[in-house]
Amino acid sequence: MSTDDPPAARRSTAPSRATTADVARLAGVSLKTASRALTGHPSVRDETRSRVLQASVALRFRPNGMARDLRRGGVATSIAFVFGDMMNAFYAEVAMGATEVINARDLTLVMASSGDQPARERPTVDSMLERRVQALLLVPIADDHSYLEGERQLGTPIVAVDRPLANSASDSVIFDNRSGARNGVLALADAGHRRIGFVGSNSRLYTDIERLSGYHDAVEARGLDTDPRLVREDAQTLESAAATTLALLDQADPPTALFAANNRAAFGAYDALRRSGRPVALVGFDDFPLADTLGITVVAHSPKEMGRRAADLALRRIDDLDGPLEHVLLPTRLVLRESHRSH
Repeated sequence: MSTDDPPAARRSTAPSRATTADVARLAGVSLKTASRALTGHPSVRDETRSRVLQASVALRFRPNGMARDLRRGGVATSIAFVFGDMMNAFYAEVAMGATEVINARDLTLVMASSGDQPARERPTVDSMLERRVQALLLVPIADDHSYLEGERQLGTPIVAVDRPLANSASDSVIFDNRSGARNGVLALADAGHRRIGFVGSNSRLYTDIERLSGYHDAVEARGLDTDPRLVREDAQTLESAAATTLALLDQADPPTALFAANNRAAFGAYDALRRSGRPVALVGFDDFPLADTLGITVVAHSPKEMGRRAADLALRRIDDLDGPLEHVLLPTRLVLRESHRSH
């Protein structure tokens, strides 16, 4: 089949989506009644509403929010990007990279934030899928993504960004977190540090798990202290990263160096070190705008490239729904500045 064929023709192998009419037939009610029941109209009896809702669940029916948008002049040619904390510049760069690729296909990137809250992920994703987006780019935060499996089988391409999905298959674009963290900690060890602390943000996240594994790889490779008190994984904000850093420094045998597992942890740790006046070395994972100015050594990567690759995977999946899943592992690089040598 030619790549010039429209998406509908290329994706003919996907099962068709249920319509309101399908729900009405299964529930044994009129189209008007089904529509009213699905939109919460008060005139529908509870027993009827329950029957309609059960039918909608059985058929995996989604309200067509995009159809509503079209009636209001909206655009149906969109790809969704659901990410974490909108204050994190990392996601803005990912979005810029994705937009470059998506705009070249005359599509639009629509974005929504889960706020890095697991409970908000599914409602946010559902609101996007109701608009019949062409594809979904998702930075996973929830513990279970099996709710997306039916959507993928119905033909919506899903690309996991920065972390893989849990309990669901998808294409993915991920940084080489483990080797990047290993190289960052090795830089501290090779600068003469024996007690190196780890400031992480969330022990249940794939990225933190991989970066902590890289930390342990380096500690083992250089025969460093393996004191579990050196590892903290509760720094989810700038403030908590600063507090965690000070708690590590208040130990009887404090670390002489810190590895911060993301940009927020690195900046929070730097701020705490600045205020404490302690000569503690620091390496962070993720570059950020002030890192160069502040002289912070970082494990760097390209969020824009991650966005570009994720968008490219989504478009290729639109073109070939049945192709094998792809898992892209992007490299990291160590950017040496003076902070890893502090004593």
